[in-house]
Amino acid sequence: MLISIDHGNKSVKTASRIFTSGIRESDTKPPFDKDVLMYRGKYYTLSDKRIPFMRDKTTDDRFYILTLFAIAFEIEDKGRYEDDVISVQLLAGLPPAHYGAQFERFEKYFTRGEVEEFEFHKKRFEIYISEASVFPQAFAAVMPIYTQISDFPRVTVIDIGGFTADYLLMKNGEFNKSDCGSLEHGVIHLYNKVSERINSDLNLLLDESDIDAVIKGEPNEYGGDVKSIVFSAAREFISDLFNMLRERSIDLRSGKTVFVGGGSILLNKLIKESEKVASPIFVDRISANAKGYELLNEMSKERR
Repeated sequence: MLISIDHGNKSVKTASRIFTSGIRESDTKPPFDKDVLMYRGKYYTLSDKRIPFMRDKTTDDRFYILTLFAIAFEIEDKGRYEDDVISVQLLAGLPPAHYGAQFERFEKYFTRGEVEEFEFHKKRFEIYISEASVFPQAFAAVMPIYTQISDFPRVTVIDIGGFTADYLLMKNGEFNKSDCGSLEHGVIHLYNKVSERINSDLNLLLDESDIDAVIKGEPNEYGGDVKSIVFSAAREFISDLFNMLRERSIDLRSGKTVFVGGGSILLNKLIKESEKVASPIFVDRISANAKGYELLNEMSKERR
């Protein structure tokens, strides 16, 4: 079974699921949680509290446990559960700037050479990750629209994620690994800035979902004072990002720019309003990287 997973700092995305990159561990079964995974004598549940940023996600087993959750969800969602060992070919990704140094370690992190047993939703799972293939994020995310941009002489791809904003340049449809980088400027930094300002100015504690609702224009209970701070911080966040890119000799007022990632979807309207991007294209699919891994995997097979 082929399963594609985007291991983000803010959330984990599969073809059909998205959940926060956070888990709780317990020695006893939690009485009220619905999604409980029991693995090697411990009980795990998903949490809205994210794992702190990890440049190298292989340093402990937390992202491995999140991967087991994602695999179990995908097996169930696709109706592929069976009371036997399920062989899994896993597709994953890394930021383009870290890809060369980390992809082999990330592949080995998942392929442990043994059948993993765990319980989930009152069912016993046995899975064997037979193969793990890792691809560059951001480049993967534009694969669903590749035919639309492959003929342009220069395309800048910006992936605004949870903790980082990754960028890469494509020339005539080709990705050069030397023309990429990663900035510690993801939407988590925006959330922290907004929360600090609102707590300082209004003595109010704001949840990240509340900030999202204000930016998206969704129904919320907050007045103009809160909204003013949120939008001011968001515009400042976008301006700072473009200035950081300009310092790296990337001018978005020329050429095509493709925005991908959850942060780009959230800030879509404000990016357009900034008038600092000549011709932005938005990939509004939150699971674009996960889908892109599948497309890149197909392409790699065809080349063999």
